[in-house]
Amino acid sequence: MNLSVLGIFHTAIGIAALIGAITGFIKYGKIDLAQRSGKVYFYTTAITSLTALGISKHGGFNAGHVFSLFIIVLISAAYFLFAKKKKSKKARYFENFLLSFSFFLSLVPTINETFTRVPIGHPLAKDIKDPVIGQTLLVFLLLFIIGSVFQFIKQKKANVEIS
Repeated sequence: MNLSVLGIFHTAIGIAALIGAITGFIKYGKIDLAQRSGKVYFYTTAITSLTALGISKHGGFNAGHVFSLFIIVLISAAYFLFAKKKKSKKARYFENFLLSFSFFLSLVPTINETFTRVPIGHPLAKDIKDPVIGQTLLVFLLLFIIGSVFQFIKQKKANVEIS
């Protein structure tokens, strides 16, 4: 598998981020920055995205680095909305979407790297163009869309209750 020390650290922190997000989705229907799972997701995603900038399987700046930078922008914007726009009902829609979208985007390199490395010696995919990767990402895209609609409806109900 040949992971560097940074790669191992990046992977471990990335797994914690996935667990934080999935826990939030299960318990609250969203990544909630007010909850422990949301905080775990936010901080570990920030660390994972930053450490990704120091990793390059193919040498140099690549699409994975762009994803990392974009994810940092998304979670930073979501955190701004959470911290500075607490009273804005509209801000919650954007906050939910930004965090969910950051999670979806983080799955793209995660699935690519996992499927081309695991199981060791006989990976699920030969390279990033393998159909199994595209099909898996399509399933996650559909789940993201369905989840976003669910979060919008749930947030709309919560906003009405607050009024």
